[in-house]
Amino acid sequence: MQCRRSKPDAIFSQRLSFAGAAHLSHTPRALAADGALETTSVRLAKIPGVCVAPQYVAEELLREEGFTDILYVDVQAGTDLVQAIARAELDFSLSFAAPAIIPMDAGAPITVVAGVHVGCFELFANEAIRSIAHLKGKSVGVQGLGSSPYVFLAAMAAHVGLDPVKDINWVTTGPNVKPIELFADDKIDAFLGFPPEPQELRARHIGHVIVNSSVDRPWSQYFCCMLAGNREFVRQRPVATKRVLRAILKATDLCVTDPALVARRIVAGGFDPSYDYALQTLHEVPYDKWREFDAEDAIRFYALRLHEIGMIKSSPQKIIAENTDWRFLNEIKRELKA
Repeated sequence: MQCRRSKPDAIFSQRLSFAGAAHLSHTPRALAADGALETTSVRLAKIPGVCVAPQYVAEELLREEGFTDILYVDVQAGTDLVQAIARAELDFSLSFAAPAIIPMDAGAPITVVAGVHVGCFELFANEAIRSIAHLKGKSVGVQGLGSSPYVFLAAMAAHVGLDPVKDINWVTTGPNVKPIELFADDKIDAFLGFPPEPQELRARHIGHVIVNSSVDRPWSQYFCCMLAGNREFVRQRPVATKRVLRAILKATDLCVTDPALVARRIVAGGFDPSYDYALQTLHEVPYDKWREFDAEDAIRFYALRLHEIGMIKSSPQKIIAENTDWRFLNEIKRELKA
């Protein structure tokens, strides 16, 4: 793993002071009420994908919360990301709820503290395929078995009566294999992507979307990316945990109030090379639901889906009891509403 230690950005900080001022103005009062910060260091993941934008533009907000040592650690999305949190190589990261539940079921010390935004995955297919049910016997590209796209599509397939193991021919990323390009070359039938991949496929006029988790039910009714932390960090550093979450949620609001600023920050920080795709993603992903939607419902929903297809053994109730803590979210909702 590689770490990038963030540096203060005076221009961004100045712009930030004007952006979304209504919900950024509570910090001094909130800091006084929180108590002493147990640590001034925090490690976040640098993972592929624009949809985790709040994590990437939270640096100055974290500094306002009292953090002085902010590290971004290179790690792969999916299982690798969740395991890095469990091994305390990361303190927090946004992560897709469904694949995070699988290591939780195996006892990984992970605590989910909030839902951040609703779905960003899109399922593209060739013209012969009009629904998920039509994927039976077809070849579908994903990052890898166990990756976020795989777990999500397996859950979707099971939801319509398919057996994701027997009914779908999975094509995964390899040294010389990129499923998105195989799909573009019409060598596989469908591809599940997350930003900026859907934006790229639409720009190239390749395939058509049969499921968009941002707008299509039931997937659009549940959080996709949620903030998860190492269990011991959350237990031992509750003040730091709350302040990390508050910074992430304020950054989420900033994705709504000033997406152009956030897109520029993502590109300037080296998190994504394309300003246009980043800006398009920020306009398309629903970042305005964290106050409205129920985070526990998202964990329950995906745990049920994974239990139905045998990916986990634990009940949703056990997963929720052992791997979630909503007290920080509830406090911040009250604070940022005041």
